[in-house]
Amino acid sequence: MKAALRNYHARMQRVLAYIDRHLDGDLDLETVSGVAAFSKFHFHRQFAATFGLSVHRYVQLARMKRASYQLAYMDAQSVTHIAMDAGYDAPDAFARAFRQRFGQSPSSFRKSPNWEPWLAAFGPLDNARSKLMQKTFTTDDVTIRDVLPTPVAIMEHRGDPATLGATIQRFIAWRKEAGLSPKTSPTFNIWRSERRPASPADYRNDLCVGTDGPIEAHGEQIRADVIPGGRCAVLRVVGNTDNLEPAALYLYRDWLPASGEEAGDFPIYCQRLSFFPEVPEHETVAELFLPLK
Repeated sequence: MKAALRNYHARMQRVLAYIDRHLDGDLDLETVSGVAAFSKFHFHRQFAATFGLSVHRYVQLARMKRASYQLAYMDAQSVTHIAMDAGYDAPDAFARAFRQRFGQSPSSFRKSPNWEPWLAAFGPLDNARSKLMQKTFTTDDVTIRDVLPTPVAIMEHRGDPATLGATIQRFIAWRKEAGLSPKTSPTFNIWRSERRPASPADYRNDLCVGTDGPIEAHGEQIRADVIPGGRCAVLRVVGNTDNLEPAALYLYRDWLPASGEEAGDFPIYCQRLSFFPEVPEHETVAELFLPLK
């Protein structure tokens, strides 16, 4: 029974990966059901029963999520180009759908996104993805690595996690101006609080870029620091890297007590190795570092 369920879930996961990779393509019911080798006459109900929303709605939300990332973080692309990528024949149809979902026009969102309606709109998509993509880990997934000290430039996010998107937007704009591309300068997050502290005002997340050169602030509050070297437990996560909490919980709840190791005197942090929407969401990669004594 367990093997049959695993096989069923693997087929459904194949569908999500296919949708991620083919957001620009034709994602009709016949094509998508064929990927999982399920009958098209039953697949729409099977998908909705598994993920809590229809195939059509899932595809719409996935395309809209990519579009919103392109608007907020990739200013080189025009609104017209983004609308076509999202499956709309005309920018005004895209603008209507975007405004209906987020309460802002695409151009207004690009200038100054309101992140709370954005987070709420993608709740059903995130819930659907987490049904099958919340991967379980084993001790074989964890390696102990000797890490060299890494000089970094840091932009601090302090306060409600719902406003983190605005800090990320400023961070991307600053590093572009500073000439610190993700292709040549590594990207890190250091978590200095829980993911969901009792008071949202207590949330703390450092956005970092590796650099040992002089730091030009360009009007932002940027400080230089060093991620210390030493032994770290490293867990590589592929896909769903928006939420690394399940991976962090595995390290603290399962791996650390069984390993005989002690956590070191620096917070858990991650290095982001690939980014959505430059790669499909299920192909994003991050490595989680738990410093050890």
